[in-house]
Amino acid sequence: MPKFKFIKTEIEGLFVIEPTVFGDNRGYFMETYNYNDFKEAGLDVQFVQDNQSKSTKGVLRGLHFQKNNPQEKLVRVIKGEVFDVAVDIRKGSKTFGKWFGIILSAENKRQFYIPEGFAHGFLVLSDEAEFVYKCTNFYDPKSESGIMWNDEDISIEWPIDDGMKILLSDKDKKHNSFKGYCELN
Repeated sequence: MPKFKFIKTEIEGLFVIEPTVFGDNRGYFMETYNYNDFKEAGLDVQFVQDNQSKSTKGVLRGLHFQKNNPQEKLVRVIKGEVFDVAVDIRKGSKTFGKWFGIILSAENKRQFYIPEGFAHGFLVLSDEAEFVYKCTNFYDPKSESGIMWNDEDISIEWPIDDGMKILLSDKDKKHNSFKGYCELN
């Protein structure tokens, strides 16, 4: 039995990954990453940094990327539920400016693989969520950048409930528009 199911999305390079969960009356066990299995699926990446964040309902983080020292990411949720999004910012890509979103939760145990050349963000849907991710490059504060989460040219369909207040960091409130990003790059 394979340990992972690698599901291609309509945007080349993005994968939804479903781990095989072995459960019984004691609980469960699953692998969340195995270099050999990922390499066999065409994802020959080595991660150098793991991160974890905790956020409350309505927190929106993103859309982030590093201009220099870009990161590939493998993301998942270990508590709660988020709507996770990747936007293709690879110049020359046939899906440039397109987005893909998926619900990740502690319950569904899905993971999302995001290669270099994507802006990434997520919205917390549950009362609280813990989000973990592996990166192929180290965080570089001089290289960090972003695109506005609600950019009209990208038109992400965020699942915002009636009355949900979106909570952004000061940094995320100041990101460039997608057109602004295109003009600078």
